[in-house]
Amino acid sequence: MIADFEKFIDQVEDPEHQQRVRDVLEWVQTTFPQLEQRYAWNQPMFTDHGTFIIGFSVAKTHMAFAPEGTVMEAFATDIQADHYNPGKKFGRIKWSQPVDYDLLKRIIEFNIADKADCTTFWRK
Repeated sequence: MIADFEKFIDQVEDPEHQQRVRDVLEWVQTTFPQLEQRYAWNQPMFTDHGTFIIGFSVAKTHMAFAPEGTVMEAFATDIQADHYNPGKKFGRIKWSQPVDYDLLKRIIEFNIADKADCTTFWRK
């Protein structure tokens, strides 16, 4: 199902972190089967009609989700409530924190709806 991302997942050293990344990517694909998988800029991402919806990356202390700055602003309160460390265009979920799948679902749904008429990869 997420075959395009296996090489990325295999690079995650900790087996528990590797499984978490796989779980999240599989959840996105299962929950939003219409999204296309794309691997670019060294990260797995999901697109809709050629426009970016969300990407993921990993670091030693966290997994990050990147839905673009507009979405980070729209969900700032929820991201802060989950104690995810927000950046301007992405949020960091510490490996020790649970993944808030409801929040991710709302973020992805927002991006799909907000970018329904978008003809570029990134927002202008």
